[in-house]
Amino acid sequence: MMNKAYWYGMALVFGSGIGVAQTGSIHEPVRYVGGESVDPQVHEGRLRYAVGVESRQTLRVNRTHPELADGFGWTYNHASNLCYWNDTFYQQYLSNPVDEHIAPGQTLVVTSKDGRVWSKPTVVFPPYVAPKGIKIPKGSDGYMMHQRMGFYTAPNGRLLVLAFYGHTEEPFKEGGIGRVVREAYKDGTYGPIYFIRYSSHTTVDGMKWNEKNTSYPFYQKSTDRGFVEACNALLADKLMTLQWREEDLGLDGFYKNNLDKSLDIQALSYYHRKDGKVVALWKRSKAALSDDEGLTFSPPVKVPTLTMAGGKQWGQRTDDGRYAIAYNPIEMDEHRFPLTVITGDDGAIFDNMLLVQGEVPPRRFFGRWKDFGPCYVRGIEEGNGNPPGNDLWLSYSMNKEDIWVSRVPTPVRYAVKGNVNDDFDALDLNGSVPDWNVYAPQWAPVTVVNTPKSTGKCLELSDKDPHDYARAIRVFEEGTQIECSLKVQPAQNQSGLLEIDLTDRYGNRPVRVRFDEKGNIIVADGGTEKIVQTYQPAQWYELAFTVNATLAGSFNLSINGKKVLEKAALAEAVKSVERLSLRTGPYRNLPNRKSPNEDPHPPLAGADEPVTRAVFYVDDVLIKHP
Repeated sequence: MMNKAYWYGMALVFGSGIGVAQTGSIHEPVRYVGGESVDPQVHEGRLRYAVGVESRQTLRVNRTHPELADGFGWTYNHASNLCYWNDTFYQQYLSNPVDEHIAPGQTLVVTSKDGRVWSKPTVVFPPYVAPKGIKIPKGSDGYMMHQRMGFYTAPNGRLLVLAFYGHTEEPFKEGGIGRVVREAYKDGTYGPIYFIRYSSHTTVDGMKWNEKNTSYPFYQKSTDRGFVEACNALLADKLMTLQWREEDLGLDGFYKNNLDKSLDIQALSYYHRKDGKVVALWKRSKAALSDDEGLTFSPPVKVPTLTMAGGKQWGQRTDDGRYAIAYNPIEMDEHRFPLTVITGDDGAIFDNMLLVQGEVPPRRFFGRWKDFGPCYVRGIEEGNGNPPGNDLWLSYSMNKEDIWVSRVPTPVRYAVKGNVNDDFDALDLNGSVPDWNVYAPQWAPVTVVNTPKSTGKCLELSDKDPHDYARAIRVFEEGTQIECSLKVQPAQNQSGLLEIDLTDRYGNRPVRVRFDEKGNIIVADGGTEKIVQTYQPAQWYELAFTVNATLAGSFNLSINGKKVLEKAALAEAVKSVERLSLRTGPYRNLPNRKSPNEDPHPPLAGADEPVTRAVFYVDDVLIKHP
């Protein structure tokens, strides 16, 4: 029976005239106070960008050429996790051939030294094969993997990799088998697979899960004392293991806390506030507090200011001493875009909803429950490493198909002050591009390279992806009168395209220029597109804009010092501009909120075949307010 304090707390949360929920208390652990919300009509949600986010695809699936992807050709990939250990990023994800929760399933890991170049996937937990004589439960046709947690860095420095085996189509409760573990070694190999915990539910025959009816030994059979010590440390960490709760609920009393087994709380994320309290976050806007490291929690409550559905939310303290929560701020399970971040000083009050990932590429392969957009965001858990720099690293799947990572510089900001003068010369080859937002699929990367046939460095946008593009965005100080110039060198003029937009804070595109696939430079003058001149490969073209970004505004454009448009009408009425966008493909806004998610369709044409590679070099970006 719930006590009076519990019902009093619920009255505060839901309102009964007794009192008002106090932000930061058990009645409202967190609150978003910002006025920004998502416009569901566009991928970017009409939000401002978190400045300098670098997003790179770590796995691009390929069904017909699996050697270019995971080696298997499987096209459902999801539930990624991230850690940093031994000066290396480890990113884990689960994988099925086509559909979610349909056998077989396995778990793979990719690694990177810099977060930009990633290894080929390695299988760490293969499809489960049960011992002879073990029956599959009625209604199931095989085995799958499920996990809410992928890594644990033990106090003795060992890195454990973990996942959960269960039965299709429901691995939870009676459908679970147990959690497996193996050690990652510094030479890139992995130790033997063990079970670290069996499901507390029973088999079809009413037996307990144990070594006799499962395919791997129990971890305590290992002769490696350091490995066993690391496993014991994990089992004793009640916050870390609370992430396992929903798979079996701990009928054996393993989860020693006051969270009732009937509570629907999924995909735990947690962080410590500056006062030492633990803030617990779950799917569907739920949150709670603990002041004893997870031994007890306040009753989980639905946070009314956090709009979300079945996607995960991720919260953590960032390297600048502030706090961030990343999530999809929508109420639809089938559409999970955009991916946003809100930030705050104390871990209780959050403001400034900003874009982390505003792209939604086409879903190339149909599969059950493959929701559109960046799904199931996770970061690096407390204790699981801290990469160099002051960045928030986020991991997620795109359309539950490809795997991505985003690096978010901290402090997270949306405003830029002063003029822009980017010549890229001081940057490292293949390194980061400060203050630029980069969207880089594997077949359409954005890279710092040596300037062709010259000294210095420049930005290269290349593209051989039939259904995606490279994109680079430079946020600048918002204004109504701006002068903007940049140099562009196409490597070809009979394939590929580059679209250059000047946009306002909402993503509206009043100024639009295109280097098309036929060798033409095309500019939008109001509602009319005009060919202003042709272009040749391997030549620099300096584009210089003067823009009057007002409701009845206009712009001028010169190319290599020659004025090609004067007082051209804006393509859209805006009150200001603040972003320069470069994109190797046309503007897109499909799928949208009305796009059917579960209607089967064949793979997109040419999904697995690269197209002719197109390359555009960009240099000497100057933006000022006269």
